[in-house]
Amino acid sequence: MSASVPGDYVIRSIRADEWPAVKELRLRALQDPLAHLAYLETYDDAAGRPDSFWQERAARSAEGASGARQIIAEGPGGLWLGTLTVLVEEEGTTDWAGSPVERRQGHVVGVFVRREWRGSGLTKALFDAGLEWAWASGLERVRLIVHPDNGRAQAAYRKAGFAPSGRTVPLAGGGPGEVELEFVVER
Repeated sequence: MSASVPGDYVIRSIRADEWPAVKELRLRALQDPLAHLAYLETYDDAAGRPDSFWQERAARSAEGASGARQIIAEGPGGLWLGTLTVLVEEEGTTDWAGSPVERRQGHVVGVFVRREWRGSGLTKALFDAGLEWAWASGLERVRLIVHPDNGRAQAAYRKAGFAPSGRTVPLAGGGPGEVELEFVVER
């Protein structure tokens, strides 16, 4: 998938050999002031992972992989401006929170856009490409999980066509009663 999008960037799937850029952008995302609300790992944990972790992560979600797809926006000079990953959740399995997956669906994770590109339409372009891949992969529903206090992300997700499902999931590492919100889009 490589589609030109209005603006000074190209939206495309990553290649497995681009693991150093996958690592760099993830570490940048984990330095965002809202990273504690958006991601399930810390900068220190991610920075301490061996290269083999990043190589495997990139290979699992690269062009040609079937269980996940990482989409990036590549700007002038090859700089990665933003990313998201769509994971395939298979019916009959359990998700990361231990809840049953009732139908084959996508789960968007790892959404990040560099600060200087926020508000440019790039986030929506990333979501459009991720949903295009999900629909082409036979998924009929795509979801994501967002912290109730992350209003910036919720606004971006709504612009991309997602809406609250009314379902909550336990906050990973949170205390009793702490939950995150599920947003969904149906095909």
